[in-house]
Amino acid sequence: MSVAYLEKLNPEQRRAVEHGARENDAAPGTPLLVIAGAGSGKTNTLAHRVAHLIVNGADPRKILLMTFSRRAAAEMARRVERIARRAIGDNAGVMTDALWAGTFHGIGARLLRDYAGEIGLDPAFTIHDREDSTDLINLMRHELGYSKTENRFPAKGSCLAIYSRCANAGLPIEDVLATSFPWCAVWAVELKQLFAVYVEAKQRQNVLDYDDLLLYWAQMVSDPGLAGE
Repeated sequence: MSVAYLEKLNPEQRRAVEHGARENDAAPGTPLLVIAGAGSGKTNTLAHRVAHLIVNGADPRKILLMTFSRRAAAEMARRVERIARRAIGDNAGVMTDALWAGTFHGIGARLLRDYAGEIGLDPAFTIHDREDSTDLINLMRHELGYSKTENRFPAKGSCLAIYSRCANAGLPIEDVLATSFPWCAVWAVELKQLFAVYVEAKQRQNVLDYDDLLLYWAQMVSDPGLAGE
């Protein structure tokens, strides 16, 4: 099969694209870590890599293409289709539509809705963005009376940042405060209470925040039964 669609890549990019992929062989190769700086063609290389896998028989339903913004994810999916179309023609659109392409949070939300019943979630859950989450934690902050303390309690944005760091790093609040928010260390007990009330409020309202999308996903893949599906 012609690989003319790879000819515009430089040697390093082509090595990354063709790593572990042999013609008409969809078997996965060994993992590959590519470290590249700004302007080195990362997006173009990734798009060619995915297209090359599809052209060589990989099941697009088993390819996960993730990035940090919806715009970037959509652009990469479009590039994959354009590249694959050069090799396999009009079938490329059908193949690339089956890709799992999106942001980390978007893919997490999709998986959680698909497997909600198996992990104890209501599939009709609402997703709070950062602004929504900040508003909710601020409401809990007011209800607990922390917005009227004699010494100024951490602002709502700081509260959410501390909560998020604890959730994502899996660290005790004392460690997070000591290393990243030392000016808030005197409020460790109150912050623990605030976070507990915040979590309860999310559960009552059937809400997940951005951190939950990643945490629930991580817990899912640690379950051999779910991870194997």
